[in-house]
Amino acid sequence: MSRIAHLSDIHFGGENVEALEGVGAWLALEKPDLIVITGDLTSFGRPGEFGSAAAWVGALTAPLLVTPGNHDTPYLGLIDRLIAPFARYEQGFGPSRDTAWSNGSLTAVTLNTARGAQWRWNWSKGAIGRRQVDGALGRLGGRPAGALGIVACHHPLVEMTGGPMTGRVRGGEAAARRLCEGGADLVLTGHIHAPFAMAYPYGDGHAYAVGAGTLSRRERGAPAGFNLIEADAQTLTVTAQAWIGSRFEVWRSWSLPRRAVG
Repeated sequence: MSRIAHLSDIHFGGENVEALEGVGAWLALEKPDLIVITGDLTSFGRPGEFGSAAAWVGALTAPLLVTPGNHDTPYLGLIDRLIAPFARYEQGFGPSRDTAWSNGSLTAVTLNTARGAQWRWNWSKGAIGRRQVDGALGRLGGRPAGALGIVACHHPLVEMTGGPMTGRVRGGEAAARRLCEGGADLVLTGHIHAPFAMAYPYGDGHAYAVGAGTLSRRERGAPAGFNLIEADAQTLTVTAQAWIGSRFEVWRSWSLPRRAVG
């Protein structure tokens, strides 16, 4: 069985200190196969926030895959945002695009859906390009038969029904369709600060969108928390863990059937 801890939207500078300490202890005890953090590590993209985020992440011992979110570009400083929006992120976490991790039983790749600037008023919304999807599909296509295929990005590629906010990802639906038809099992996201799991309406119906909540003080109808994803040959189990002030408890869970391996 593979076990993945899915964290998102920590927002250092506005983090939930107690919940963050709790998840750090949980990760040290449970030792998942992979930790995935789907963006918004900072609140305003400030150097001090990145320093705190990098120190916390650097203390984690499990394998780690991180991708930036829209809050990980400089909130102030238009020149920095336009010329090098992910320079501060990359100093702390490495490349902002197209990273990957594999252990034979699962392969995970990142897609950066955040942009420093766009040709629309709200730059916090997402965007994804065809070449990004091509790269992800190439890496997923090379995994062993039966290995779990995971894509991690910040913005949900399609909207969560009844969600507290939108991602409005340009190219999102086309990307989701291609990822589903290309054999992805899970697309892990953040941004909306509410956990969810749902099947995509594409391909064979066995590819799933999974969102994690927040570990910040910016809650939107769901408590601070993270997701635990457990995968065996037949089932993907997503458990949203909620911080209740002294420990994590199960807030909600989903059982998702995996596609059969022919």
